[in-house]
Amino acid sequence: MSAPQLVRSLFTDYKIFSGSANPALTQEICDVLGSPLGTMMIRHFADGETHLQIQENVRGADVFLVQPTCTPVDHHLMELLLMIDAFKRASAERITAVLPYYGYARQDRKDKPRMPISAKLVASLLERAGANRVLALDLHAAQIQGFFDIPVDHLFSAPVMVQYFEDRFNRKELTVVSPDAGGVERARSFAKRLRCPLAIIDKRRTDANVAEVMNIIGNVRDMHCLIVDDLVDTAGTLVKGVEALVDQGARSVSACATHAVLSGPAVERIKGSALEELVVSNSIPHGSQAERCSKIRTLSVAPLLARAIQSIHEGGSISTLFI
Repeated sequence: MSAPQLVRSLFTDYKIFSGSANPALTQEICDVLGSPLGTMMIRHFADGETHLQIQENVRGADVFLVQPTCTPVDHHLMELLLMIDAFKRASAERITAVLPYYGYARQDRKDKPRMPISAKLVASLLERAGANRVLALDLHAAQIQGFFDIPVDHLFSAPVMVQYFEDRFNRKELTVVSPDAGGVERARSFAKRLRCPLAIIDKRRTDANVAEVMNIIGNVRDMHCLIVDDLVDTAGTLVKGVEALVDQGARSVSACATHAVLSGPAVERIKGSALEELVVSNSIPHGSQAERCSKIRTLSVAPLLARAIQSIHEGGSISTLFI
């Protein structure tokens, strides 16, 4: 892919910086744009406190800070807040927090007594730190955009994923499956683009990270099934869904998810399941165990994020990046 040329904008310059969460993704974004990665020093004191310093002039610049708040979530979130504060105090004209993965997004409502709405708290922290804009990828719940009083550009990895599965499956033999009722809209978008039927797994969650499959809504017999989700954490829900689809006569089961959190026994569960393939993005870095797993394939979202950064800097539309 040739490097896009950034046209003159309202800002003196644009600069891209990376936190410590996923520098490889940030470098890939810079390579696509033909832009050098900004220089910044990040160190840690003996007690774990983060110390950072911007090592180039950013006065009047349009700054993009790429930092997924992945494991360890609290550490990477605090690092991002410190980065935003540093650039604000260094007189950057505009600061865009690029969040390939938004930590705490699953805590987006108060569904039990005496619980925090953590996704809202994170939004407030980013704003208070000084972010002028947020670029996010596949939020767990689209309504999180409403937690912000600053502009939010919400991208989806669907264009990248859909292209992969269009080349792999015959749409007449494919059924897209939502892993739960909450993911129907996401799965429906895939099914519409792939021009294939939609099925839904009706599940009941008994505890955090624990789900029990109840029923399959839709016909999956003798079909290649594609489970579509935004993230895979411990893979318990995914594996139970695969088992239910196989029991209902599915010919094969594949899955795709934007964020490969893959905590605890996730990789071992995937390896031991009937899942044919799990396709994920590089929104967050993968552990060595996941990289060695033959069932896990990674697609890059760097070109997608690079095009969005280009459009934001130029003041153009990013609607063409939506599915």
